Amino acid sequence: MDSRQLRMPGYMLYCVLVATLGSFTNGWTIGSPNVPGEITHNCPNGNAHIHDPRLPDCLPMDTTLWGFAVSSFCVGALIAGFFGGSLQTKLGRKLSIRVNTIPWIIGGILMGSAVDNAQFIIGRLIAGFSCGFGSVCIPTYIGETSTIRARGAMGTCHQFLIVIGILLASVIGLPTANVPWWRLNYAIVGIPAIIQFFLSFTIVESPRWLISQNRIDEARHALARLRGKRANIEGEFYEIVEAQLGTAAASSVVHNSSAAAMTTKQNNGGITQGAQREHDEEDALHPGGLNDVDGVSPTSEEMTDHVTHQEALNIFQVFKDPLIRHITCLVLFLHFTQQWIGMNAVIFYSTIIFNEAFDQSMSQYMTIATMGVNFVATLFSVLLIDRMGRRPLLLLAEFGCTIFSMLLVIGYRFNIPALLVVSVFLYVASFAIGIGPIPWMITSELSPTYANSSMSGLATAMNWSMNFVIGLVFPLIFQRIAGYTFCIFIGVGIVAMIVTYTLLPETKNRSIETIFRNMNKSKRSRLAPEHLATGPQIEEPKRDPVTQQLEHGS
Repeated sequence: MDSRQLRMPGYMLYCVLVATLGSFTNGWTIGSPNVPGEITHNCPNGNAHIHDPRLPDCLPMDTTLWGFAVSSFCVGALIAGFFGGSLQTKLGRKLSIRVNTIPWIIGGILMGSAVDNAQFIIGRLIAGFSCGFGSVCIPTYIGETSTIRARGAMGTCHQFLIVIGILLASVIGLPTANVPWWRLNYAIVGIPAIIQFFLSFTIVESPRWLISQNRIDEARHALARLRGKRANIEGEFYEIVEAQLGTAAASSVVHNSSAAAMTTKQNNGGITQGAQREHDEEDALHPGGLNDVDGVSPTSEEMTDHVTHQEALNIFQVFKDPLIRHITCLVLFLHFTQQWIGMNAVIFYSTIIFNEAFDQSMSQYMTIATMGVNFVATLFSVLLIDRMGRRPLLLLAEFGCTIFSMLLVIGYRFNIPALLVVSVFLYVASFAIGIGPIPWMITSELSPTYANSSMSGLATAMNWSMNFVIGLVFPLIFQRIAGYTFCIFIGVGIVAMIVTYTLLPETKNRSIETIFRNMNKSKRSRLAPEHLATGPQIEEPKRDPVTQQLEHGS
């Protein structure tokens, strides 16, 4: 079976789950102060050593300092995210995931054993390094190793595991919100990191990164493991090599595998008509991209001596190429929107709503219920994203967040507690079904391998910096205009819907290479003067060598 038609091979799913252990740890870092936060910085005994002579009962902080301590991990994430792209290019995706576990382990130890405020803040800052670098390398790894037809669900798993981490950290926080057990909730962050460190030895490197390093044979072996023994990887492998090293190199690579392709044709009955028709439609959008070559192909070692290799772009070079600049700006806008559409502000405001509507104990349970809604909605996103597509789901989420922000303003203006509570839950559900997961996964889908690391680094830096800014600015704005603050988020939501509808391409069921080719073709068509008079000329679609061989053998 053609690997481009596979959905969810077992080993690929395993590799994704190992990678998303980092996403879970990221979520735990975010959620660990939610419930035991009060006892952490404001316990009755203060910094007295009552329960343990070696450690203070808690770490007394005023509201401002505690707010900085909690959000300090965003600073670490911002720094690591900004430099994480270039580091990921040097280390590779697999080694980056392994190295990324170390700050979580160190940070967990420092927070769990904190004897003063400075040690706790430093531990949280260090843990933030892993949150930022993980936000670069985990979605990239998932995007580059997943099958075309399951890439959406696999990519959404990054956000899904973050949500699970936040939820479990809050649930575990209920019995540990006391002296001295609050320390355990912060130290636990190191446990999944240790597990991921050792399991990372059992996963393969990204085939796309290996090809970018001219390690062709290793890339073929990695892709074959990811797709399974029964899959014919030649067509998919051709597309990946052709996008990075050129048509001649790709043709040379697959030429030796023609016999294998013929065997697969005989065993599996060829490519289905529906799959071939979809492949033809995609080829029609980027004519002239694939050419066959005659003669005996060179070995992989000889071939790498004369391929056209695209060097990785740094964070400044991505703004020089018009198409890459367009994609980068679009990705940065999506990450900006993820923060400025107001999810963190709604969560902050919900605590005020719950405290006013319920007693303290019930308010804690309502907060956890909000995270439960986040969990369920994100699960729906995993199930729907490869069926509905990215654009419809994102538009639906942006529309929902805008509408329910309006209802929050109305509920505040006319003092309707029931409307406020319902609007919070429905806002969280709208956010989780699209705006939460899609910006992370679509970053790797839109960017070619040579620009992926820098683009991911910039996107991560944008996301975490805006997260930090919202945390600082929202309480000040809310203090001035209270519930009317959500008018800002209504405006952001309206702009986001316009940008998503007009500029964001659909990436469902398309390879990363096909997505970029189609965007490049579309941009050239708009810029070419002759197309204004004659319209775009679509040539007879050409097949890649593997498809040609299958046709000749039928």
